[in-house]
Amino acid sequence: MLKLPPSTDWGARTQTLTVQGSTNGSSFSTLKSEAGYRFDPASGNTATVSLSPTSTRYLRLSFTGNTGWPAGQLSELEAYAS
Repeated sequence: MLKLPPSTDWGARTQTLTVQGSTNGSSFSTLKSEAGYRFDPASGNTATVSLSPTSTRYLRLSFTGNTGWPAGQLSELEAYAS
């Protein structure tokens, strides 16, 4: 789960990102290809990224677009084992 501050000071936006994972911290593979995720203060400013089950120790997010600011923004990342 990706989170931004829920404050109404943060307008709705779509951020484009790729999720990569690694078992050793140096060799990363793509877990989720580039896609846009909608963040809206009316629904808590959160976005859920569903991944296929895999063994990974490290996660890396690469932001390539943001309709609300000229850079990627993230306040909190939650990752859950299934």
